[in-house]
Amino acid sequence: MKLYTVKDLDLRGKRVLIRVDFNVPLKDGVVTDDTRIAGALPTIRYILEQKGTSVVVMSHFGRPKGKKDPAFSMAPIAKRFSELLGRPVKLASDVIGQTVRSEVGSLAAGEVLLLENVRFYKEEEANDEQFAKELASYGDVYVNDAFGTAHRAHASTEGVAHFLPSAAGFLIEKEVKFFAPLLENPDKPFVAIIGGSKVSSKISVLESLVRTCDAIVIGGGMAYTFLKIQGHAIGNSLLEAEYIEVARSFLAKAASNKVRVILPLDHVCASEFNEQAAPVAVDGVDIPEGMIGMDVGPKTLAVIAKELSGAKSIVWNGPMGVFEFASFANGTKEVARMVAECDGTTVVGGGDSVAAVNQFGFAERIDHVSTGGGASLEFLEGQQLPGIKALERQ
Repeated sequence: MKLYTVKDLDLRGKRVLIRVDFNVPLKDGVVTDDTRIAGALPTIRYILEQKGTSVVVMSHFGRPKGKKDPAFSMAPIAKRFSELLGRPVKLASDVIGQTVRSEVGSLAAGEVLLLENVRFYKEEEANDEQFAKELASYGDVYVNDAFGTAHRAHASTEGVAHFLPSAAGFLIEKEVKFFAPLLENPDKPFVAIIGGSKVSSKISVLESLVRTCDAIVIGGGMAYTFLKIQGHAIGNSLLEAEYIEVARSFLAKAASNKVRVILPLDHVCASEFNEQAAPVAVDGVDIPEGMIGMDVGPKTLAVIAKELSGAKSIVWNGPMGVFEFASFANGTKEVARMVAECDGTTVVGGGDSVAAVNQFGFAERIDHVSTGGGASLEFLEGQQLPGIKALERQ
């Protein structure tokens, strides 16, 4: 996959329209985590370094459901954006309309204007052509640096690319650089670690990765459906009975492709799904009646460690257990440590996995921690992301 990137565009003297992902957490009107804002700064700074450029920035924030709602205004985000950028950021009065056109038209070289929340208009998520055309009128060129929304065919992510010369920003370029080889030509051995609660949410990822992986580690609640297929007792652990045949078919496909599938060999269980529940070690594959599998045990971790030790490529999506509960976080923490210590290329995608590597302090030691949960999942499924497809070289 080859993209047009911001460096392929002649930006001199241009007004640049850029889509970013500033959907950040707020508390009492203050940004509490500015990671996403900081992530867009390299691209914006590069644009502003080119002679005579000005920048119009678009983002969504929250779910205002197509209506103007002051609770979802970009105002507090504009304030933090300005502080991090180190220069004034003007906040537009709206997203579309004559007043906004005037605000855009009056931008001088070096100035930055942040539009109001694009999701104040239902036309955004509907990818309305006229709405996209009006957004496109604000720029001479378009840059998309919002990987977190690249899987959505919305007006500001896909629609505007049909009306302007378009390219990827540095964030999207980096995401594609790390994810695309995993699906096309990964360095071998290639190990995927797929966790999370449900087979239904990850089966498409498993079926995509089985084509290129040497081994797949399956953990989290989804693992118990696979263990059930193999005839093991799973107690009261999570079971998706309607996905048993789908999971059975996947195991057959993995076997025919000579892909090793690693499932839990031991567990940390509890009598109820509760943060205060006492952890119970189960030294074997079978889970006793009345118990719930909550995490993987030491035998499982030893096998995972052996599998990861010689890996040249690793992708991790989904926790190994209920890591939000301290008593059942060890499996996820240890896998995070193993991934961080691997000498191969390491990629972590998906909200819970990203949260885990940040929580346990391993993010800095991983080659790439994705900025997009849903987008990274769909990328791994082999789906075309509309916001990225619009930027590909034909």
